[in-house]
Amino acid sequence: MTPVYKGELTLPTLAQEMVALRGEQVSEDGHRWELTEWLLVHDNGPDASADTIAALAADQPFVRPIWLSRNYGQHPATLAGMASSSGDWIVTLDEDGQHDPADIGRFLDVALRDNAHLVYAEPTNEAPHGMLRNAASKGAKWVFASFLAGGAVQTFQSYRLVLGELGRSVAAYAGAGVYLDVALGWVVGRISHVDIELREEGGRPSGYSMRRLLSHFWRLVLSSGTRGLRVVSALGVVFGMSGVLFALYLVISSGMGRPTPEGWTSNMVVVLLSTGAILFSLGIIAEYVGVAVGMAMGKPPYLIISDPKNGPLGRRPGSR
Repeated sequence: MTPVYKGELTLPTLAQEMVALRGEQVSEDGHRWELTEWLLVHDNGPDASADTIAALAADQPFVRPIWLSRNYGQHPATLAGMASSSGDWIVTLDEDGQHDPADIGRFLDVALRDNAHLVYAEPTNEAPHGMLRNAASKGAKWVFASFLAGGAVQTFQSYRLVLGELGRSVAAYAGAGVYLDVALGWVVGRISHVDIELREEGGRPSGYSMRRLLSHFWRLVLSSGTRGLRVVSALGVVFGMSGVLFALYLVISSGMGRPTPEGWTSNMVVVLLSTGAILFSLGIIAEYVGVAVGMAMGKPPYLIISDPKNGPLGRRPGSR
């Protein structure tokens, strides 16, 4: 499935590549697969993408348009496509042409070889963007992986393969504003990557301004869970204990007759104890807020799936 924002010029070329994959395909490892539907989610961009989608749907029966009421953004549009899908596997790829649909078979090979529920593209070349944007993207992902991921997905791309029932379940429970890959990381047990080469973007300008990219990163930070709140909680405990210990040190030093300015010891003891109590209290509040955040984002306590041996992951080369 493909979220479409500015696809008027690039969708026809991508459609030709998708049509070439119609019918039964055989991957490099001998797995048989078939492209049963191509969902085009119209995210109300400023061009004539709607007309292009309608024309493709009229010409190709396997194309299914999904019409959103307004512009929601790439991740909500992707969730809408996942919720509307029906296949055993869901592939998400951009409409700008940088993702080659011919690599889909390689995604399936990796998923079945590693028994993985989710497979991300791992580009072997730089993304076709400017140096500044590429550097900012790498920096944002490094910050997330180093400080916020907490065991969740750490490297991700918009070109991905996910088990169909998992993708539809994520689309059902994810709350508004949740970063898609964070939501996938909540329930996916096994994640793999496949090396791919990114292509040029088809000559159209990117739909992401610096403002939208910063908003994208901030959504990633906010939906990464309670990791940041737990940092606040830990700081409250550390500073609270430090304040108590330093206050005891000042009292003992003053009792041993060490010279200090009049009133300084009592002032420092009050300041340290008060600051420690405030930060410790903020840490407790952060824990309660963290519980509320997890509930608001829709993070499930569990997710029931079918027996993997009887589903797509249990199929061996030669079976469809």
